[in-house]
Amino acid sequence: MTLDLSKRQSGILARVRETGTISIASLAETLGVSLETIRRDIKSLVESREVLKRHGSIAMPYEVGEAPFERRLRERVAAKRAISRRAARLIEDGDSLMLDTGTTTSIFARELLKKRNLTIVTNSSDIARTLATVNGNKVYMAGGELNGSNGAAFGPSAIAFAASFHVRHAVISIGALDAEFGPSDSYLAEAEFARMVLSRGENRIIISDSSKFGHTALIKVCDFKDINRLISDGIPDAKLSAALQEAGVSVNVVAP
Repeated sequence: MTLDLSKRQSGILARVRETGTISIASLAETLGVSLETIRRDIKSLVESREVLKRHGSIAMPYEVGEAPFERRLRERVAAKRAISRRAARLIEDGDSLMLDTGTTTSIFARELLKKRNLTIVTNSSDIARTLATVNGNKVYMAGGELNGSNGAAFGPSAIAFAASFHVRHAVISIGALDAEFGPSDSYLAEAEFARMVLSRGENRIIISDSSKFGHTALIKVCDFKDINRLISDGIPDAKLSAALQEAGVSVNVVAP
């Protein structure tokens, strides 16, 4: 659900993002309006799950039990589903895949429920739970230090585990995609595991919504020559398109 926020609603959202939880009375006093006005303003924010309502206050979802990863699963979800449907068309019954952790790869895993007899290697507990014990699938879950935010395993043991496989399709999500820096991520452990995933596949695929284009994150994951295909919901700008074309990357653009 996309909201057309008023200036006051934007202010409410900014304040609750800063504090995690804030009382309705405090918002009314700060913004100089009545309690009833604040309640009307937050109604659509609650309905869209931008915030959650408590008794006398509102909170960010992760403040009342929703992890940031779960929140990101609901962001740009139409685009991520369209990307995932397109990626799933590349997968045949009986294929082998390696997937890293990410909201887009988690949504992609749900599209794979339409396939049968897959072999999946992943460090994501969400992906493993989604695909294990259904449709004759085999799922291999990497072990290592568990990240509490996204429920994924990282570290040397997870990378060593992934290194022992060879799969037909290696599929990763990405934090940022820049023409000069290439694909990148904000966290070293995630970037290292994604790099290993790509090295183990015959078909090396990045699935990413277009909001990542033109941005750089802290850690470079790979060069463009290390991937075969990019699937996204938007057309890369001229500079990024040129870099992808020069590296021989096939670009698939889907409509949400």
